[in-house]
Amino acid sequence: MFHIYRKNAISEEGLKSLLPHFALTDAQEEAEGILVRSADMHEEKLGAATLAVARAGAGVNNIPLERFAEEGVVVFNTPGANANSVKELVLCGLLLAARNVLPAVEWLREKKGEADIAKLAEQGKKQFVGTEIRGKKLGVIGLGAIGAEVANAAVALGMEVYGYDPYLSVNGAWRITKEARHATSLEELCRQCDYITIHVPLTDKNPGMIGEKEIAAMKEGVVFLNFSRDKLVDEQAMGRALESGKVRLYVTDFANPLSVTFPQAIVTPHLGASTEEAEDHCAVMAVKELMDYLDNGNIRNSVNYPDCDMGVPAGAQRIALLHKNVPNMIGQISSVLAKQNINIDNMTNKSRGAYAYTLLDLEARLTAEDEAALRAIPGVIRFRAVTGG
Repeated sequence: MFHIYRKNAISEEGLKSLLPHFALTDAQEEAEGILVRSADMHEEKLGAATLAVARAGAGVNNIPLERFAEEGVVVFNTPGANANSVKELVLCGLLLAARNVLPAVEWLREKKGEADIAKLAEQGKKQFVGTEIRGKKLGVIGLGAIGAEVANAAVALGMEVYGYDPYLSVNGAWRITKEARHATSLEELCRQCDYITIHVPLTDKNPGMIGEKEIAAMKEGVVFLNFSRDKLVDEQAMGRALESGKVRLYVTDFANPLSVTFPQAIVTPHLGASTEEAEDHCAVMAVKELMDYLDNGNIRNSVNYPDCDMGVPAGAQRIALLHKNVPNMIGQISSVLAKQNINIDNMTNKSRGAYAYTLLDLEARLTAEDEAALRAIPGVIRFRAVTGG
C-alpha cells in the first residue's frame, strides 16, 4: 500500500484514477507521494518516507528542486495538461487588447439608467474603435506545449507568427505549423511584432528576461502578453514603457502590487489553468506519474531527475538508484551484483546535470546485505527495491 498526501485541493477526477493499493492520507510524514498545486514547499521538511512530489501544473517555482533532488525526492510536473486552457486565455487577451472590449463595457455600464441608452451607445462607440488581429504579427517566446498551441491557433486566425525558442527540441518542432516563422534572436522577434506573448518557465537564470533592452527593441505601440510568470518581466521597466506609450498595453495573468497600478494593463487573477478541464487533466496526469514511479520506478516528466521508462518490472526483482552523476557509478553497482552472481536482465542509466538514475531488472533477488552494499556506494542518494503494481 502506498500513501498519497494532498497539499492542495486536487480534482476528484485525478483522485478517481488512484489504483486500489494507493490510499490518501492526512499525515504528510507517512506519504510516499505528495500531490501539490500552488502551495509553497521551499520551507518544507519532508518525511523519510517521501519518494516523489507531483505538481498538478507546469510551473514548479514553488518547489525547491535542487534540495529535493539532493534528498532523493523526484519532482514531477504536468507539461501540456493545461496547454489548451492557457492558449484560449491568451487568445482572449489578444482579442481584448485589439478591440477595446473592457473599456467599452465599463463605459456603457456607467450609462445605466439612461432612457436613450441605445442612442448613446451608437454615438459613443467610435471612441472604442479597435483593430483586427488578422494580418498582424505575433511573436511567441517559448515554443513548448503552450507556446506551440498559441502559435498554431494564431496562424489559423490569420496572424503572421514569429517564434523564438533556442531550446526547441525536434519533437517540439513537429508540433508547430510550418507557417510559423523562425526568429533567430529575441531582439529580432521584438523588432518585428505587433503583439508579443511569452511562454517559458521561470528559472533562477531568467527573472527579468524581458527588460529595458528587449522593450527598447520592440515596435512603438506593441502589446505584450504574459501568461507564464510575472517575474519573467521587469515590471518596473514595463511600467515606464506603458507610461511613454512604447508599450500600448500589458496583458498579464499575475496580479501583484505593481501590475495592478498600471492604467494601461489588463490584469487577470491567474486564470490560465483555471478551467474544469485543465484541473482534471493536470490532476490525472500527476496521479499517473506518481503511481508509475512508485509502482514501477519509471520517471516521466521529472524536473529534477532524468526521465527513464522500462515499463513494468521483469525478472526476479527491479531496483532503482538515484545517485550523483559521477564516473564509475555503473561499475560499482555492477561489482556489487557480480559478487553475488546476480545477472542483470535489463538496465537503463540516464543523467540530468548533477544527478542520474539507474533502473535494473535482475535475475535474482537481493539480500539485505546486498541492498546495504548498494546504499553504501559513494554518491548513491537513494536505493529502492521496486515492487511493481
